[in-house]
Amino acid sequence: MEIWFNPGCSKCRAAKAALDEAGVTYTLRRYLDEPPDETELRETLDALGLEPWDITRTGEALAAELGVPDLPRERDRWIALLAANPSLIQRPIMVTTDGQAWVARDPETVETAITHERP
Repeated sequence: MEIWFNPGCSKCRAAKAALDEAGVTYTLRRYLDEPPDETELRETLDALGLEPWDITRTGEALAAELGVPDLPRERDRWIALLAANPSLIQRPIMVTTDGQAWVARDPETVETAITHERP
């Protein structure tokens, strides 16, 4: 499993703690230091079954500065925006070894991902 992780995010820390407690093997990806490229974002969005605006932190100051709330919903444009500004990506994102993915912002979703990853 891979978890897109920001150490400053309490929900990321809680998801990591749950993974540790469950004994799940995972890769911690500090996505602000190793941002996903556009291809990886497309693949992850497909695994999530979501669009880029669904995983964008539109309430952030940077989003307002970039005019994100007013952007037309053009998938490629939003993906390019997230690739260039990974701090706007909702977190944590958990991707299991079989390619399933979740935006794991609540304990129930974290547990779903953990249950899915276990043999």
